Amino acid sequence: MGPKPAFWVATLLPLICLCAGVIWSGAWPVLALLSMTLVVRLLDRLGADLDSDEGVEFPADTGLAVVLGVGQLVLLAAMVWHLSRATTPVADRALLFAAAALWLGQVGNSNAHELIHRPQRGLRSLGKLLFVSVLYGHHASAHPKVHHTHVATPKDPATARLGESFFAYVPRAWIGGFVAGQRAEARMLQARHGAGWWRHDPYIFYVGGALGFCALAAWVAGPGGVLVYLALAACAQLQLLMSDYVQHYGLQRAEIAPGRYAPVGSAHSWNAPHWYSGALMLHAPRHSDHHAHPARPFPQLTLPPRDVAPRLPRSLPVMACVACVPPLWRRMMDRRAQAWAARASADAA
Repeated sequence: MGPKPAFWVATLLPLICLCAGVIWSGAWPVLALLSMTLVVRLLDRLGADLDSDEGVEFPADTGLAVVLGVGQLVLLAAMVWHLSRATTPVADRALLFAAAALWLGQVGNSNAHELIHRPQRGLRSLGKLLFVSVLYGHHASAHPKVHHTHVATPKDPATARLGESFFAYVPRAWIGGFVAGQRAEARMLQARHGAGWWRHDPYIFYVGGALGFCALAAWVAGPGGVLVYLALAACAQLQLLMSDYVQHYGLQRAEIAPGRYAPVGSAHSWNAPHWYSGALMLHAPRHSDHHAHPARPFPQLTLPPRDVAPRLPRSLPVMACVACVPPLWRRMMDRRAQAWAARASADAA
């Protein structure tokens, strides 16, 4: 299967299974969860890695991005309604919730991230709406205006420090991203609009939109629907935070002068070559190239050679599971991160 069809199959197969699980139940909830877990693991192990199509470019797959965006909004509404119904079997609820949460975190977040980097205003607005739909709207400001500017430095809340556990990282990154993103927006808007800058503050949309989605969940399914919605949004947020944690853990740019850091390079992001999980997450594991070319559409991202950029010892989803066990995570990652940090410092000297 070529790389472009793989994006469509990997991202839409679980969504189709989830929708079928809502309509017909039966084996579909099980298949939905398997399509986000065991199938991904098996195909990553059986298939070739993504080195094989390095340098090959495909058109920007805008159609898939829009389909996935609409699918996310439909999925959220369907899950809020279906999982809050007393007539839905408990086993089905558990399976569908787990599969939907994984899809929102790995596919939905990757797609929203792709959209906020697109130059077209309409696509960027859709990306912002998708992040708002999981109550994480501020990421649409913090990611491009803070993370991409300050990645791999102490100024970036999204860069995990060496030895920092995921559980310590989460509140620091969430709060830090919210505050730093708002400050970055305020500086830009004040320079552009003067005293009336606050009327253009996107945080009004982020917060107001979040409240609106919560009210919509209450209207669709009552208090139970709100609880389901909040739980799904929390799972999606945690997976986005986990992605940032894993992909930048322990990597730092050298400080070449007080407050000045070496330019962002390939050595400041962890990458993974696994083909199917890469397709599932729209090439998010090709993270070094994304930071080098933030506006480059996901089908065109390339994987740097092993001697140029660090690679995770396992696929991104597997390493996310490892990160939930801090002693195991540090045993696997600390020496690797230290070696690359030392190399980056030597190159900057």
